[in-house]
Amino acid sequence: MTKKERYENIIAWFQKNMPVAETELHYDNHYQLLIAVILSAQCTDKRINIITPPLFEAFPTPEVMAESSQEEIYEYIKSVSYPNNKAKNLLGMAKKLTSEFGGKIPSTLSELESIPGVGRKTANVILSVAFDKPAMAVDTHVFRVSNRIGLTNNSKTPLETERELVKHIPNKLLSIAHHWLILHGRYVCTARSPKCDACGINQWCKFYLKKNGVKSITKV
Repeated sequence: MTKKERYENIIAWFQKNMPVAETELHYDNHYQLLIAVILSAQCTDKRINIITPPLFEAFPTPEVMAESSQEEIYEYIKSVSYPNNKAKNLLGMAKKLTSEFGGKIPSTLSELESIPGVGRKTANVILSVAFDKPAMAVDTHVFRVSNRIGLTNNSKTPLETERELVKHIPNKLLSIAHHWLILHGRYVCTARSPKCDACGINQWCKFYLKKNGVKSITKV
């Protein structure tokens, strides 16, 4: 099996079986999405969706949040991971948006990465979800699943994974492919006990084939 064949078959399966795939974070606008994605780092979407409604109500705009304090923001997010650091980043984010971007969420990678709390993964999520741009955000699920099923060749960093995926997935599918891999990693190809026998793509999965003693030579 060539790598090209693996990609083509896996993409085709997802297109047929998961034609709709989107973020599980709840939000009503780009500002709320940015907050939710910043908070979601090393935390479950379920937890974020619980704490964000009162947070959004208390800070409906970047301008309102920018006039608050880290301590005030902390009280709304103290049940998430790393609340002190995230409260600091949210305040910095709001101040940056109001002072440099007119209270709007920028739509370029470099501008997004200049915002406190926004790394490359978060920036790519915003580009993809908010602006429908061809971007591949690599979180822990995408990184693990891509290596496990053989879309990447034991890439060592999220950036290596991103570059490999972007190289082989058509631009028009990058945004939804990001969600395919996240959802697959969250519900099927789980970290500790992947549900291999119930997996629809196991016939092309490097991990599954090796586990079952099926010799699969993937050529680049």
